[in-house]
Amino acid sequence: MRKIYIRTSCPYEVIIERGGIKKCGEYISAVTKSRKAAVITDDTVQKLYADTVAGSLKDNGFECSVFAFPNGEQSKNLSTFGQILDFLCESGITRSDIIIALGGGVVGDITGFAAACYLRGVDFVQIPTTLLAQVDSSVGGKTAIDITGGKNLVGAFKQPSLVICDSDTLKTLTPENLSCGMAEVIKYGMIRDSHLFEMLENHTLENVDEIMDEIVYTCIDIKRDVVEGDEFDRGERMILNFGHTIGHAIEGWHSYTDYTHGMGVAAGMCLITDRFAPELSERLKKCVLAYNLPIGTEAPIAELLPYCSKDKKREYGNISYIVCTTVGKAEIRKSTVSEFEKAMGE
Repeated sequence: MRKIYIRTSCPYEVIIERGGIKKCGEYISAVTKSRKAAVITDDTVQKLYADTVAGSLKDNGFECSVFAFPNGEQSKNLSTFGQILDFLCESGITRSDIIIALGGGVVGDITGFAAACYLRGVDFVQIPTTLLAQVDSSVGGKTAIDITGGKNLVGAFKQPSLVICDSDTLKTLTPENLSCGMAEVIKYGMIRDSHLFEMLENHTLENVDEIMDEIVYTCIDIKRDVVEGDEFDRGERMILNFGHTIGHAIEGWHSYTDYTHGMGVAAGMCLITDRFAPELSERLKKCVLAYNLPIGTEAPIAELLPYCSKDKKREYGNISYIVCTTVGKAEIRKSTVSEFEKAMGE
């Protein structure tokens, strides 16, 4: 077992342990006095891990109820959000109880937002079961849902009480889902850790499990450092959005159906690097391709740019975007939306 302590306004631990999901009841009992829990998951993860989690909770004295919604980004909406709130109410969850997000990034995002809003705030625990969620979305306190206007435009900062990362859950991922998470891992190497990036260059999707424990720990440690310095995303934390401005636009263009978040981020990193750091572009693309991720998109750039103008990182008519001119170092750049569109459209 390894632990990382996150020193935010509401401090918490991240436990990294193979087999840790089987002990979740024990770990969760240490962060709450309540013995009543609501588990929120999706229908895919429910079949794989809901019984294990519920069993561990019950073995440690918890009364437990489970709600599952259809998997996929399409479910991260107001309708599902309302269903979760109704479920919490019907289950008798109070402000002293605890909510558990069991699943990938979609589950963590919408459950965290529900925990922030229900009764004006209920503690919650993240048990991420995908690589993307373990290395990125489960840590840092960003929660959100999508609306018609764009991705993650409605949300709240809500730090979890505990995060439990069990790398064994990654063995049940499809190759496509594992690739999706590797996009965020590549991002961390690009923005902050050249050694991590070099490790990734020396592996492929087929043998990356050899270094998976080190990957998960390193990425969370990087995010811890960034989030502790900028919890509410007003400065340095923006570097975590490398590839996301274009990536979210690509997801939106595809109506959040046939293009995963990781695919969007990978393509977004390559497109932004092509434009602003061409000397690094081929090296990045080679690494991206090694993990079966796209280096571009069929979407015309002119059709992507309107999505960028709705990005949540927009401020006072300006947009922030991230550029890496050197592996391991990120730069926050700001321009007007029109200037950004012109630069990307050239």
